[in-house]
Amino acid sequence: MDALDLARIQFALTISFHFVFPTITIGLSGIVAIVETLRWWTRNDVYDRLAVFLTRLFAVTFVTGVVSGIVMEFQFGTNWSAFSGFVGDIFGAPLAAEAIFAFFIESTFLGLLIFGRSRLSSTARWLSACMVAFGTLFSAFWILVAGSWMHTPAGYECYPDPANCSTATKVVLVDFAAAVFSPSFIPRFLHTVAACYVAGAFFVLGISAYYLLRGRHLDVAGVSLRLALVLAFLGSGAMFATGDMQIREVAEYQPLKFAAMEGLFETQRGADLTIYGLPPSQHGPNDLKIAIPDGLSVLMSLDPNAEVKGLDQQPDRSLWPPVSAVFFGFHTMVGIGSLMLLLMTLGVFFWWRRSLEKRRWWLWLAVLAIPLPVAAVELGWMVTEMGRQPWIIQGLLMTSQGVSPGVPASDVAISLAGIVALYALLFGLWLYTLRKEIVRGPAEAPGAQATEGGN
Repeated sequence: MDALDLARIQFALTISFHFVFPTITIGLSGIVAIVETLRWWTRNDVYDRLAVFLTRLFAVTFVTGVVSGIVMEFQFGTNWSAFSGFVGDIFGAPLAAEAIFAFFIESTFLGLLIFGRSRLSSTARWLSACMVAFGTLFSAFWILVAGSWMHTPAGYECYPDPANCSTATKVVLVDFAAAVFSPSFIPRFLHTVAACYVAGAFFVLGISAYYLLRGRHLDVAGVSLRLALVLAFLGSGAMFATGDMQIREVAEYQPLKFAAMEGLFETQRGADLTIYGLPPSQHGPNDLKIAIPDGLSVLMSLDPNAEVKGLDQQPDRSLWPPVSAVFFGFHTMVGIGSLMLLLMTLGVFFWWRRSLEKRRWWLWLAVLAIPLPVAAVELGWMVTEMGRQPWIIQGLLMTSQGVSPGVPASDVAISLAGIVALYALLFGLWLYTLRKEIVRGPAEAPGAQATEGGN
């Protein structure tokens, strides 16, 4: 493999590993803020103990995400210096805002929650939790501003000749608001945040279900199970609603990506909606699939005879994204999302029937389902980024043009091996620490140690 291939593999590895932790912490911080609000409002000891426990889990995951993110950031200067030089005038601003403002808010108020909890008033503690939740959303805001701009660039001029971007040496910012709110930003932000809140809810739900199955911390687990169930159910529905918004944006601004997602090679009227099937090759569709006749045309235009553009809109196949990977990732993501929504719907039904805690098979499924939202988010990221190929900045800079020209493949391979070893160690430490916190669990109610202390 050459330096370009290795650099792409390295960036895919680092960002997919790092993305696991913000996916959980964004949602988990919101849940902590909700529980702290209930504690502040009701003065109920159950919410107090639950909030302290969830804050510990958040802190462990947050710190791991910070360390993995530092490694990821270095690649912009080492492996992708040409890209950084081309887009630095625009790309640097949101990344700097995320580090200076959002991370500062997150880390400062998290420190207050962890180290100053006993010295804070009830209201100050509640406000600190809310600021941590705001900080995570603010961080996601700026990161997604940068990522969305790469898909639908706006608010820029090419330098040195604004009229000819094919000879540009860099792009410069001319309209900050347009660059921040690029056409793909709002749908992407809403969909990502919804997915992260579902991931946080499934995380809490699975741990709560585990405690109920083991007969431990029953008062706290019962409260957290129901809270997480409601959030997971509502969030799973919101994922589909915001996902529909994003798909329509993709169809408008990145039609080749949309065609690859649907495996649609030819522009046609009355296009079928593929529910699932074998991934197509780069050369043609695979007819082994389950599809709804005219479904895609109806979904996009409410007209069974509406035209939907296929990959043939671009005769140059070198500009097509990797069709098989994009198709597989998209349909697997939707399938996982459907399973999550089905599981949560069953949970709400059992809760309504007052039999939720008696359905041990459902509780075990809730434990096993903890990774599902994270897997769906990773697949969604894969579809988003691979669907843009061969462009690193849509229509402006190809991926092959963004790699560092002076870095040999051997150097990238060595750093890749080191990162794999580091991330394996980091992941193992995270699981070990997380397990210790889960085994330790939330504090018991006063006088309850003798009852549950031996469990």
